[in-house]
Amino acid sequence: MSATPSDARTLRRLTRRTQFLNAARGSRSGRPSLTLQAIAAEAEAPGIGLTITKKVGNAPERNRIRRRLRAAARACGAAFRPQHDYVLIGRREALGIPFEKLVSDLNSAIAKVHASPRANGTPKQ
Repeated sequence: MSATPSDARTLRRLTRRTQFLNAARGSRSGRPSLTLQAIAAEAEAPGIGLTITKKVGNAPERNRIRRRLRAAARACGAAFRPQHDYVLIGRREALGIPFEKLVSDLNSAIAKVHASPRANGTPKQ
């Protein structure tokens, strides 16, 4: 999942299960349409991973949520900090809200995970 060439920062794609599990140990912020998990990482570019469980809906609905979250992540690209991994957990509400609201939810979730005491990447006890 890389950003367009005009963007100054590219986003890495998280692909390994261990990357998702590491992010789950970091800071967390919930919104009605998504949950964001973040943790400090060694890679220079920010890493983004998406997950939508089967409880959310059938495959076409999950894919639509995934596409909307991916587009919102691209729209918020400058808000993601380097040397951090982020996991977006999609919820069914992501389908029904306007895209601008989804982007603002993601921006506020990013701000919250970096404002919390565990934003430096210290693991949850």
